[in-house]
Amino acid sequence: MIAAELEQHRKQQTRTNEEGFTLIELLIVMSVMLILMTLAVPQMLKLTKQAHETSAIQSVRTIVQAELQYNSMYPGNGFACSLAQLGGDPKSGAPSAQAAQLVTPDLATGNKAGYTFAITNCNKVTVNNQDMYTSYEVTAVPASVGKSGDRGFCSDENNRITFDPAGGTNCTQPIQ
Repeated sequence: MIAAELEQHRKQQTRTNEEGFTLIELLIVMSVMLILMTLAVPQMLKLTKQAHETSAIQSVRTIVQAELQYNSMYPGNGFACSLAQLGGDPKSGAPSAQAAQLVTPDLATGNKAGYTFAITNCNKVTVNNQDMYTSYEVTAVPASVGKSGDRGFCSDENNRITFDPAGGTNCTQPIQ
């Protein structure tokens, strides 16, 4: 009888020893996961910044193309001097000089994909008591330099995109 009880006790001990993971096993798994995360997270952030910069360049191109269209649609006004003039809601009616509906609403707000866009340095002349803008500069700067992007981008009526490696608007280097 005692031998049977000892055998049953040994089987119970074996079962309880086999249940779950040991603390060492859990620590090893967690260590491996931390190592993988330290390798993956910086690469993911780098790819995100690169995607934001690519989107910013394309958005600057879109704004420049919209400026050229605006100039041909409203020659008496010249170029638009604000993103709001290039934007506008298609549901609100026909395009006008104040809301030409040439860029998407999200771009017309000035914020898209981690970048802030603006139209600046507008030069105007007055013809027949009406202001006509003859030049402009489009700027795109990261909302958070180093996080959403590293470079700032600029373009003007000559349709040449340049960048500022410091993330500002001092754009001197051409995009390759």
